[in-house]
Amino acid sequence: MTKFVFVTGGVSSSLGKGLTASSLGRLLKSRGLRVTMCKLDPYINVDPGTMNPGEHGEVFVTDDGGETDLDLGHYERFIDESLTKMSNTTTGSIYSNVIAKERRGDYLGKTVQVIPHVTDEIKDRIRRLGSLGADVVIVEIGGTVGDIEIVPFIEAIRQYRRDAGRGNVCYVHLTLVPYLAPSGEQKTKPTQHSVTELRSRGIQPDVIVCRSDQPISEGLKRKISLLCDVPANAVISAVDAPSIYDIPITLHEEGLDRIVCDTLDIDIEEHPIDLSIWRSVVKGVHSTNRTLRIGVVGKYVAMPDAYLSVAESIRHAGFAHGAKTQIEWIDAEMVPDQIGADVLRQLDGIVVPGGFGERGIEGMVATAKIARENGIPYLGICLGMQVMVIEYARHVLGLSDANSTEFNSSSSAPVIALMAEQVEVTDMGGTMRLGAYPAMLTEGSVVARLYNATVVSERHRHRYEFNARYREQFEKAGLQCSGASPDGRLVEFVEDPTHPFFVGTQAHPEFKSRPDRPHPLFDGLVGGAAQRAEGREPHIFAPDEVPTFS
Repeated sequence: MTKFVFVTGGVSSSLGKGLTASSLGRLLKSRGLRVTMCKLDPYINVDPGTMNPGEHGEVFVTDDGGETDLDLGHYERFIDESLTKMSNTTTGSIYSNVIAKERRGDYLGKTVQVIPHVTDEIKDRIRRLGSLGADVVIVEIGGTVGDIEIVPFIEAIRQYRRDAGRGNVCYVHLTLVPYLAPSGEQKTKPTQHSVTELRSRGIQPDVIVCRSDQPISEGLKRKISLLCDVPANAVISAVDAPSIYDIPITLHEEGLDRIVCDTLDIDIEEHPIDLSIWRSVVKGVHSTNRTLRIGVVGKYVAMPDAYLSVAESIRHAGFAHGAKTQIEWIDAEMVPDQIGADVLRQLDGIVVPGGFGERGIEGMVATAKIARENGIPYLGICLGMQVMVIEYARHVLGLSDANSTEFNSSSSAPVIALMAEQVEVTDMGGTMRLGAYPAMLTEGSVVARLYNATVVSERHRHRYEFNARYREQFEKAGLQCSGASPDGRLVEFVEDPTHPFFVGTQAHPEFKSRPDRPHPLFDGLVGGAAQRAEGREPHIFAPDEVPTFS
C-alpha cells in the first residue's frame, strides 16, 4: 500500500521545506523505494504561469505541459523522476474544480463548504498521485502553519491519516532554531510555538526538522522532544550546508530516513540504503580545481530564483568538469550602456535565458553580438535563441530592421514571429507551446554531437518561433538551423559551427539537467568556457571542422 509523507513548515518562509522534502525523497529512493512528490500551494492563482518571475521565481515546466512551482525542479533533480502537472496543486485550481462541480450539479444541490467539499478535493488530488504506483508520496504544503490560506490544506492532511491508516502517514514539520548572539544561545521557543500551532489544527508531528546555522546539541533535542511530544531521535538537526547537494547526506546522518521508515512501517533491513551515486555527486561538488565565470544576462536577475534551473544546470556541468562555476548575474538593461564589451569579454561563458516582453531585449542582442564577435561561448535559451537570431540578421545578413513581432509588429524583417504569421495556420496564433516536443538534429552538427543523438525531446514554453521564411538566408550566411520539429516546419536549434560555442535552442534544456547527469548543452557551454579559461586563443573552426569539448 502507498505511504504518504506530509511536510509542513513553521516560524518563517524560505526555511527549505522543498529541499528537505527533496532530500528525503532521494534518501527513500536510495533505499529502493519508488517515490513521487507533490506541492500544495496556498495561493489563489490557478498555476504560476501568469505570475511575475521577479516576484515568485521561475515557472518550472513538466513534460505534459504543466506550469508549476519551482520546487518541482528541486524534486526532479533530487529524485531523478519526471513529474507531471498532477504534482502541483494550488488553492486556485482546487476552488476552480469545486465551483465547476457545483455548477454541473455534481453535489446534488447540497451547500458547498470548505469541509467536506474543498478538503475532499485536496485529498482526491493526493489520492490520485498515490494510485500511480509509487511506494511513497511526499507532499509539501507551501506557506507556514498559522497562515490563513493554508488552513484547508492542513485540515485535509489531518483527515488523511484517518483515511489511509496510521501506519501509512508520516507528518514532518520543519521549523527554526535561531541563535541569539547577545545570550549566546540557540532558542527553542519558535519551534515550540510552531508545533503548538500545528497541534491546535489536530496534527501531532512525527518528526521535527530543526533548521539552524549551527548543530543542535543533544540537550536541546531532548528539550524539544519533551516539550513537543516527539521521540528524541525524531528531532533532526538540519544545519546550514555548504551546498544544497550536501543536505541528503546530512539528514541521513541525523537519521531522518530511518525515523520516517519506522513511522511508515517500512522495514529498513529489507530496504538498505545505497548512497554511492549521491556521494559521488557531493564529491564532484567539492572537487573543484578551477573557477569559471559564467554570465547570465537576463531581465529578472534581481531575483536569481527566476533562473533557478538555469543556475543549477550551470553548476551541474561545472561538477562534471571539476570546476566551480561562479555565476555573474547581469541585468540585460545595463548592456551595453553600463556593461560593455570589455566587461563581457572577461567572462568565460554566457547564457541568455528565457523571458517575455520587450524590456532588456536590446541589451541581450548586444550581448549576443559581443559573444559572437569575441569567441565567447554562448548558450541562448528560448528568448536567448531568438535574440541571437535577431542579432545575426542585423549584423551579418544586413537586415537592420530585423526583430521579433513580439517587440515590433511592423518590422520589415520579422525573423521571429508567431507561427500563424509565418504560414497559413490560424488556430495556433495566440497559443503557448508548452511541454515536451521532439526535435530532429542534423547529423554531424554541434548539438547532435553533444547529445550523441539525432532525435531528442525537450520541454518548451513560448509563443514565438524562428521565421522559417528566412532559414535559407541564415544558413547561407553561416548560422545553421541544426534541429527542427519532425515535420521540418519549426526550427528548434541554431548554431554557428565556426565559433567556439554559439548555440541556441527554442526549448528549455535547464528543466532536464541532473546533478549527476548534466544536460548536454550546458556541458558543451561549460566545456567551451573551460577551454577559454585555460588561456587558449579562441579557435575559429573551418566549415568542415567540428568543435570538441573535453
